[in-house]
Amino acid sequence: MNLASWVERHGRRRRHEPAIAVGDVVHATWSEFSARVSGGAGGLRGALGLEPGDRLAILMRNRPEYLEVQFAAWHAGLVAVPVNARLHRAEIAYILEHSGTRAVVTDEEHAEEVRPLLDVLPTLETVVLAPGPEWDALSSSQPVPLTDRGRDDPAWLFYTSGTTGRPKGATLTHGNLLMASLSYFADIDPVSEHDSVLHAAPLSHGSGLYGLPHVARGATSVFPSSGALAGAELLALLGRWPGMSFFAAPIMVKRLSADPALAGANLSGLKTIIYGGAPMYLADLEEALATFGPRLAQIYGQGETPMTITGLSKADHADHDHPRWRSRMQSVGFPRTDVEVRVVDDDGHELPAGQAGEVVVRGPVVMAGYWDQPVETADTLRGGWLHTGDVGSFDEDGFLTLHDRSKDLIISGGMNIYPREVEEALLRQPHVQAVAVVGRPDPEWGESVVAFVVTDGTETTTEELDRTCLDSIARFKRPKEYFFVESLPVNNYGKVLKRELRDRLGAGSEPA
Repeated sequence: MNLASWVERHGRRRRHEPAIAVGDVVHATWSEFSARVSGGAGGLRGALGLEPGDRLAILMRNRPEYLEVQFAAWHAGLVAVPVNARLHRAEIAYILEHSGTRAVVTDEEHAEEVRPLLDVLPTLETVVLAPGPEWDALSSSQPVPLTDRGRDDPAWLFYTSGTTGRPKGATLTHGNLLMASLSYFADIDPVSEHDSVLHAAPLSHGSGLYGLPHVARGATSVFPSSGALAGAELLALLGRWPGMSFFAAPIMVKRLSADPALAGANLSGLKTIIYGGAPMYLADLEEALATFGPRLAQIYGQGETPMTITGLSKADHADHDHPRWRSRMQSVGFPRTDVEVRVVDDDGHELPAGQAGEVVVRGPVVMAGYWDQPVETADTLRGGWLHTGDVGSFDEDGFLTLHDRSKDLIISGGMNIYPREVEEALLRQPHVQAVAVVGRPDPEWGESVVAFVVTDGTETTTEELDRTCLDSIARFKRPKEYFFVESLPVNNYGKVLKRELRDRLGAGSEPA
């Protein structure tokens, strides 16, 4: 089962119907999209000499060419490596090197980050610009037949950071992504060829995953002309592309809910807003429901099990009369159709309702493993279950509530930030002797990054610490606050007690 067969199929059956649009303008019909995909596959295999199983990275902002490249890679039997366009060049280099990427398709904005790596990374051979004549030439190549792929063949390397340091590439197979798409139809929404999906969030993450079931069913993929999304633009798009759904981090939902352009507006063209990736405060959710009506669905998942662990359906959101509605809205929902979900203790024993433990998952949507990391794979998938690292508990009705998104993970604006990355960056500053990074609840971003810093006594400014961070990590991971302390709290084994630091932040006074 090759996911690119979806494009080929609609290219035959719905030749003149819109497949991709930018704003209200059709970028490609299904026939044109299919031709660019099969031609692009021919160029990747012929002109670039790539072979099935080779890795092709995609590093660009959301644009139609992103989808062309992704499906061309799959058509050619390649493994797509979508790279977060907001990452630092050092982080980009690590992902390309670790994945053994042979070619990168990138846009002009990011070309200067990638081209120098041709002389540094041993496996990287080619950098192609898109949009522009380079990708146009490749996508106009002689088409090649769809490459046969099995359900266990890798399709997407989803790089997700870990608390132990470097990012890990969750290997998602064609079978994983097919099952995730089918589960979307079962639990979230049916999709028809008359619907549309809006890509306002990054295609390298949630929006790319939630776009797959829409491509499968022949819906139109729409890109906002602004590259972002505001209320007035959303209204215009709903008038042109009805039956619209989109994925959004809670911060985006909150901003749209408060947008004056949407107050009392006709939202009949809006089908579903899927939110997730960070906690949604109940007050913000109630405001969103007041603005959008019963059109919200929540999904809890990880890169290791895309789109799929638990969910709160639109019907759950609309069931205001249920006596436990408020507690349900603060949960992450009910286990999805394609997985088993348990809460277990440290020995792997399942816990009863009401008791907190680690959330574990198994099912055909769970990743094959971490790319080229057998030790980490064995640990995470031990006993046949994906160990999420998240702490949660079920209620008596089977709804899962998370108590920690993981022990250390910070989720800010829907983006995962692992403290170890930030701590390692700060420790490059010569006067920093010790550092601990934690998240502080933030009403706008979900959480903000806070660093507790121990220096050698030399006066060190926050501006210096900022510069040190920005030398090696993305700007969105940089701490928003620094607290200079004499020492960090540790236990008998010397382990930093981050919960104590978070408690200090929650006390309401400046930590000392």
